Amino acid sequence: IRTSAMTGLGIGLSTSAFSMNRFDNVAKGGRIGMIGLDTSHVVAFTNTINGGNEKGDPDFAGFKVVAAYPTKGSADMSASIDRLAGFTEKLDSMGVEIVDSIDELLEKTDVILLESVDGRRHLDEVIPVFKAGKRVFIDKPLSNSLAGAIAIFEASKKYNVPTFSCSTTRFTPATLEIANGKESVGKVLSATIFCPAGAAPGHLDMAFYGIHGIEALFTLMGNGCKEVTRINTSVADTVIGRWNDERIGIFNATPKGGKGGFGGTVYGDKGIEEKVPILVGYDPMLVEIIEYFRTGKVPLAPESTLEVFAFMAAADESKLNGGKPVSIESVMKKAQEKAKKMM
Repeated sequence: IRTSAMTGLGIGLSTSAFSMNRFDNVAKGGRIGMIGLDTSHVVAFTNTINGGNEKGDPDFAGFKVVAAYPTKGSADMSASIDRLAGFTEKLDSMGVEIVDSIDELLEKTDVILLESVDGRRHLDEVIPVFKAGKRVFIDKPLSNSLAGAIAIFEASKKYNVPTFSCSTTRFTPATLEIANGKESVGKVLSATIFCPAGAAPGHLDMAFYGIHGIEALFTLMGNGCKEVTRINTSVADTVIGRWNDERIGIFNATPKGGKGGFGGTVYGDKGIEEKVPILVGYDPMLVEIIEYFRTGKVPLAPESTLEVFAFMAAADESKLNGGKPVSIESVMKKAQEKAKKMM
């Protein structure tokens, strides 16, 4: 069996790889489609969701990834174009039908995981999903820019389809426990988070990977950052946020050539929590995604995601200005004007 989508990628489908029982245990409403197969997330998410459905896990029961559209990938991003064929072939071998277009995908599915690794593609790819009235989770980064992120949420409002986007670090149990007032820590007064932060063409510096750590920082600190300062040298890259109540949140990109990792330290009014694990896998986020698919209620407000993007946009502007502080308000105003033109 072959489809034009797979043939275009130079991949043939075998009858042994094709699951004739693709829709078993999945009622209408629980059929998940994927857009964009150039990230390892598509394999990991499918394993968890489909495996959970088969085991009767109540968090995933009734939902299954049944079809996917690879897209053409992004030629100027090796993280996209170099991985597209491999992940597409892997998903096919897992019994997921590979289709030729977003329109065909929408006909065969009920809800969507938008997985294209390139945030520049997301606005164009999500519009037909909104028009079809289907719930959609948009994987990180929501967009390559703050203006793009605003435009996506404006489109969400226009078509009355609530959506959300985040890193899996947003739902790490350890950070949520602290954010919710862990007794040994108390109120979070400051936090320092670190993770790798490799950049991608056409994206805010931190949008492609540093967003994992920044999302964790905002989970701990909450909304309300008013000013951002970035110190960038040949060795270090540090972004310092000043909150409205004078609390300080710090993101450190792990140095290139140095030891990588994910974690942080939180300073509370009752104690200090060291070695905070901010990344423990995808399952906590996937549980939230499936609950959103079931209910239509988003677990994260658009304003929270937009503040993360404003933080990253302000960090880039601070870098360009030699480390001068940049207000969140100023970058939001500029981006809102750009978003209007994009829409």
